[in-house]
This record gives sequence, structure tokens and C-alpha cells, in this order.
Amino acid sequence: MTQTARVTTKEERNAQGYRGFAIGGFRFSRDEYFARIEWPGGSHLISIDAFLRALMRDVAWGFFYGTVNFDPVFGTLNHYGTVDVFAGRFNEKWKAAGRVHNETFTSADLKQVLDAVLDDWTNEGFDPFAAPGETGTPFGRKRGSNEQAIRRVRVVAKRMVAAPGDTPKRTDAAGFPVNRHFADVPQDEPEVQAEPGFEGEVRAFNLFAYLSRSDVTWNPSICSIVKESQFCPTSEEYILPVIHGNDRVEWFVQLSDEITWDVQDRETGAPRARVTMKAGDVCAMPADIRHQGYSPKRSMLLVWENADPKIPELIASGQAPTRPVEF
Repeated sequence: MTQTARVTTKEERNAQGYRGFAIGGFRFSRDEYFARIEWPGGSHLISIDAFLRALMRDVAWGFFYGTVNFDPVFGTLNHYGTVDVFAGRFNEKWKAAGRVHNETFTSADLKQVLDAVLDDWTNEGFDPFAAPGETGTPFGRKRGSNEQAIRRVRVVAKRMVAAPGDTPKRTDAAGFPVNRHFADVPQDEPEVQAEPGFEGEVRAFNLFAYLSRSDVTWNPSICSIVKESQFCPTSEEYILPVIHGNDRVEWFVQLSDEITWDVQDRETGAPRARVTMKAGDVCAMPADIRHQGYSPKRSMLLVWENADPKIPELIASGQAPTRPVEF
């Protein structure tokens, strides 16, 4: 059954100065170091830096495709209109112990509450979208806010970045300097010579230069869309803040540097593979796994998604395979 959201009033603050929040049977509170999540019959702690980084992606992605695990216990599962919030649902030990708790909310109600959590719990100087070396600390008592960081709008092209009337490229003038790890990335733009009559239809841009100016990590923008096919490039540094459980195949193209992926069974978390991708490598993440990446140096990754909304049901019913190729 879909629950109704409730947000506590601004006056309800704890000794550290933070508000508490609730939706359905779930209650959220934080202190100087931890986020505490409580529900009827259970509770869970997550370090506040890990929680805020995961929460930032979950909200910014609109709960993303499939499952967003904040850690091995807590997370959300997107049904595209409604969202499950769970504890232990994809944890083999929790399931065996009968400790799973799951509630379903409308996407709008859940986003309202989680937006409020993010707004109140993000202190000034901390950017949950940034790499740890590029931002301040999330720890300590309540101090100010960072609305500019948490209100970023995800870049979503209608056709292609730089196409007429579409998403603009990142430029110095737009306030996006080249990242410290990408100082050697050429910034020159391709020259386009269109056939007469096609001048308004043919465009090109330097994707490496575009990504070198990304001011966020682990946040795939959408730089081109052809029907349901979406190219979603992103710059990665440190650890993917969520463990993403797929409901469709994802293709990864490593554009620069290196990322190591831990791949687990989606339902149980049992290890299935460790994949190290270097520049030029391509892999497909199957629809029945979950994964988390580690990038010791800021790197560039292109994620290719099929956004067809029918895919999750086709895979769940066995009408579509969980992997694109059988060897």
C-alpha cells in the first residue's frame, strides 16, 4: 500500500541543531557523525558523509533505474511513479532473519521528504556531489546550508549537447573551469563542414573537453538522445556513493584512466566479479547484478542506457534476457 508523507516542522531540532523527518513508518535523524534510520522493529546507522552522498544521487537521479542501495541494508527501489523504501530487502542475512522492512510511497511524496532531509542536513562548505578532496566536511553540529550545491539540475539533452536550442556546452564563461585532474585534456573543438542545406542539422563537440569541466562526480548527464538510446557521460573520482542494482543492461565505455568495479548478485549481494576497466575498455553490466565503482584518479566514463520503460517488466517476466550477449 502506498503511504502518505509527513515532514516534521522546523522547530523540531535535536541537541546538534538538526531536524528529524518521517515518512510512513520510517524516521530519519542525524547527529554529528551518523544518519539514523528507524522503522517499526528496527534501526540502522550510516556515516553521515556516505549517507548524504548517496541521498544526493538518489534525489538528483529521480530514484534512477532499479535499485539504489545506500549500503548493504538501506535503499530505494524505483517503480517509476512509486518508490519502495526498504531495510534488508536485498540482504541475504536480513531476509533469513525475517528482519526485512519495506514501504511504498509515491515518487513525489518521497522526493519531498528526502529533499527536505538533504536541505537541512547539508552544512555550509560541504558539497555531496563533489569528490572528498574538493569539498569540506559534513560532520559536526548544524552550521548553515549549501543550497547552491544540492539544487544543481542534472544535465539532460533533448537531442544532443550543443545542438540548436539544446543543452549548452560547459565553458569558462559558464563557470566551469577545467578540473585539476584533467589539465592535460585538449580543449579544441571539432570543425564541422556541413553539406549545403544541412547547416542547422550537423553539430559536433569535444566530449573530453566537456567532461573535463564537470564539477560533479558520479552523476551521469545525458549528452545525446536518439529515441530510447541515451549516452550518459560522467566524471568519476573516489567511490560511487551507491551500490546500483540494475533493472536493465548498462553498457560502460571507459574513456580515460581506470575504474575498478565490485559486481554482486542483485538479490543477495553475493560477489560475482571484480572488473578493472582501463581507457578503451567496454563492458556490459547485466540486469541481474548490482555494482559499485572505485576511481583512484578522476576518470571519464560513458554509460549507455536504453530508457525504454517496458524493459524492467520484460526482464522480470523472462521475455528479455538479463545480459546482451551469451558466449
